Amino acid sequence: MESLPAFALPLAATVAAYLVGSLSFAVIVSRLFGLADPRTYGSGNPGATNVLRSGSRKAAVLTLALDALKGYVPAVLVVAFGPRFGLGEGTLAAVGLAAFLGHLFPVLFRFQGGKGVATAAGVLLAFNPLLGLATLASWLIIAFFFRYSSLASIVAAAFAPFYQVLIWDTGWLAGAIVVMALLLVWRHMPNINKLLAGTESKIGQKAAAPAGPAAGHSHHGHHHKGKAHASQHQPHPPHHKGHKS
Repeated sequence: MESLPAFALPLAATVAAYLVGSLSFAVIVSRLFGLADPRTYGSGNPGATNVLRSGSRKAAVLTLALDALKGYVPAVLVVAFGPRFGLGEGTLAAVGLAAFLGHLFPVLFRFQGGKGVATAAGVLLAFNPLLGLATLASWLIIAFFFRYSSLASIVAAAFAPFYQVLIWDTGWLAGAIVVMALLLVWRHMPNINKLLAGTESKIGQKAAAPAGPAAGHSHHGHHHKGKAHASQHQPHPPHHKGHKS
């Protein structure tokens, strides 16, 4: 170990975390369940919410759990075993951020990633379980009262850095959390525009599943809706409303 440069182990841990984060479980789980690629229907986002539009709740729940775990596991391994290898808070912050970036920009899936909510939650729980729970509580409160998953995610992302700085401390972890929060808000810009326009779909709203041309790519959960749209709007394809996801 003495022959290795000081940066070798932190760099290896960071790269490994990015590769784990690059596992797009929305795509992997959909293939295992025989569902269409989530990047080809609905919002096109490879995440649990879009997988739910396939009609398979089991696939969506499994995707959510695995997306959270791929953020949690790399970071919690550094928490548990890092000190004995000289890996400190800086490496922990880098590993957590790398796993999150892997989800957003997965090298294994042509950099077509999701929005990162579940993965960020997993990272925060590994950084500090109380911080993770406080952030999840913020998400649940907003989701319960307003019924918008996107709004809940944006508010939770905005609160997480403040929780860290005000209740705990500044430092490497706070920096990583700020970066994740900014990227989460950026990835939700289309949702922000829909919220402002009053066209964002609410939690449990079945109409959120697009039934326009995207349905043509999916034969699971959208087949009948696609036919209905085709028959009702064939003369006027520009008026499809299914793209609002």
